[in-house]
Formats: sequence, C-alpha cells, structure tokens
Amino acid sequence: MKAAHIVIAVLVLMALGTGRKYASVRKELEKQRGAMSEAWDQVDDVLSKHAAAVSSLLEGIKADLRTQPQIQQEIETACKMLVNGVPPEQKIQANARLNAAVARLLLFSETEPHAKSKQGFTYLESELTDAEGRIALPRRKYNEALEHYNAQIQQFPENVVASIAGLRRNDAYFKTEPGEVVPGK
Repeated sequence: MKAAHIVIAVLVLMALGTGRKYASVRKELEKQRGAMSEAWDQVDDVLSKHAAAVSSLLEGIKADLRTQPQIQQEIETACKMLVNGVPPEQKIQANARLNAAVARLLLFSETEPHAKSKQGFTYLESELTDAEGRIALPRRKYNEALEHYNAQIQQFPENVVASIAGLRRNDAYFKTEPGEVVPGK
C-alpha cells in the first residue's frame, strides 16, 4: 500500500511539473507571436503610408500615363492591397508588385522627354527611395521576429507544445532579390 502511495505521489509531481513546463513554454511562444504581430504592425503602417503617398503622387501624373494604363492599373491595385486588410503574405507581394510597377513607371519617365520634365515623377522617385529607407528597419525586425519564432517552435519541448497548441510556422518573410542590399544587415 505504501509503494502505491509513493508511485501516485511521483506521478502527480511529474504531471504538475509537465503542466508547469507546458504553461511556461506556451507563454513564451505566445510572447514571441506577440512580438511578430507588433513588428508586422510597424511594417504595415509604413507600407500603408507608402501606398497612400504613391497614390497621391500618381494622381498628379495621370495625364502623362495615358500611354501606360497597365502600369497605372498595377500601381492602383497594389496600393489598394497595401491599405486594405489583407494578410501579411499578400501585402508583401503587393509591396513587391508596387515597387516593380513604380520602377517601370520611372523607366518610362526617363524614356519619354515630356514625362521626365514633370515634377511628379521626381517626387515619385524620391518617395520610393524614402519609403525603402523607412521600411528597411521595421522589415528587418519583422523578419528577425519570424526567424526567432520559427526556430523556437522546431526545438524540443517547444515543438511539442506548439503542436498541441496549434501554433504553426509562419513563412511570411520579406525576401530580398539577389544582390539587393538590405540596410542594417
């Protein structure tokens, strides 16, 4: 009878220890998810402001874009995605599309003498450069938060807790193109 009490006491202590460890690990993982969310909010704010600025500048040069409706449409669509409540993965894609469309627009402005003289194109180019500078640090912090969280949920016992709690890997990274320099890295 005494041995049964000892076994039960040991099992109860093990269960309590396991429960405490589970709660501790889950709390840490939730904290990391919160850090990812905060980092994303900073990125999202910068992306929204950038989209609003580009939309505003686009209005000023629409007359010059009569021959480039597809670029104008692509910029407008990307800007709408950046200010609407779409998931981070879609906003990251929209940001890349916006940057590519604006780059094509700036190339157009360089090849069209009447467009190049327009001040709006100069402002647009400046806004693109400024926006990249404003987003670099929040983007890097967001990617680092994702990297830390994803690494953490692959380790034991965090991987077990993440599986039980339904916490999944997040791959909504900002990716850089080969040869692109990310400020601060």
